[in-house]
Amino acid sequence: MTHLWVRAEQRTFEERVGITPDGARALIAAGINVTVEESSVRAISLAGYRAAGCTIAAENSWPSAPAEAIIFGLKELPEDGMPLPHRHIMFGHAFKGQHSGRALLERFKAGGGTLYDLEYLVDRQGRRVAAFGYWAGYAGAAVSLKAWAAQKRGEICPAVATYQGRDALLADLARDLGGLDSPRAIIIGALGRVGTGAADLCEAMGITPTRWDMDETATGGPFPKILGHDIFLNCIFARPGTPVFVPKSALDAPRRLTVIGDVACDPDSDYNPVPIYTHATDWAAPALRVHDTPPMDVMAIDNLPSLLPVESSEDYAAQLLPSLLGLGTLHGGVWARAETTFHDAMKDI
Repeated sequence: MTHLWVRAEQRTFEERVGITPDGARALIAAGINVTVEESSVRAISLAGYRAAGCTIAAENSWPSAPAEAIIFGLKELPEDGMPLPHRHIMFGHAFKGQHSGRALLERFKAGGGTLYDLEYLVDRQGRRVAAFGYWAGYAGAAVSLKAWAAQKRGEICPAVATYQGRDALLADLARDLGGLDSPRAIIIGALGRVGTGAADLCEAMGITPTRWDMDETATGGPFPKILGHDIFLNCIFARPGTPVFVPKSALDAPRRLTVIGDVACDPDSDYNPVPIYTHATDWAAPALRVHDTPPMDVMAIDNLPSLLPVESSEDYAAQLLPSLLGLGTLHGGVWARAETTFHDAMKDI
């Protein structure tokens, strides 16, 4: 019997989960054994999983899970160097030239396990079957606006934390922006899921953003119009050939731009289109000041959807469930494509 083991997230401020109790119930009805770890941070209560018929395991006990279990989480594992013998479903961030990703792949090589990277679960057309992109864009735009408002107060964006729901986030943001003129914002990647979420947040706050996508960036740059906005939201999936949108030279150039929300957040990638910063930001310090006069703050949190953990989890889990129901045939469909991507990456390890 196929066994899915849902691990607790160990990253700070990560409250999301990739399957809901209703989804777990559907898997069990389909003959899949589901184990769910206890969690001190998960936004969805354990009681629902227990009522759905899941086996409950101790928090962070997945290393001792049965060898045949498929370990399912969202964010990265502890960087303890431990070999990984299991099959894992998660966001590995290891296939796009990220320098830190090699260490993860070396752990899979040492343990003999397999990574099914959630970012590379794709249909026959290469489109991801499930994505947090909308909520990443929505939350990323919100935190970027908070960073801009803080600048206007002569500050750097203070710490952020999870919200109980979208209405609470919008109300908090309205307080931050109260009394300020609306900023000019530009979104690149506006036609995708991430860009749509960013645009919806802007519109909810009364801001009509400039929306660019592939046609507007096909020339490869430079893009001086970006510098004429207050806020730039990068919602482009970094890949070979992605142009540089804001080069380091822009920091000393005449510009209105003072906040970049790098929602894609790939500072460790060889293809980073915003190469003016070197590391992701976090919830305690959401914005990194990379230039003082005029200021330039970069927001680059890499788990933005967890700002709204319940809504983003429910949306993502509904998208992913049809693929999880196919776990019994890992050698076909989306799972086979993901495994091929993993083995291709392992050729260089």
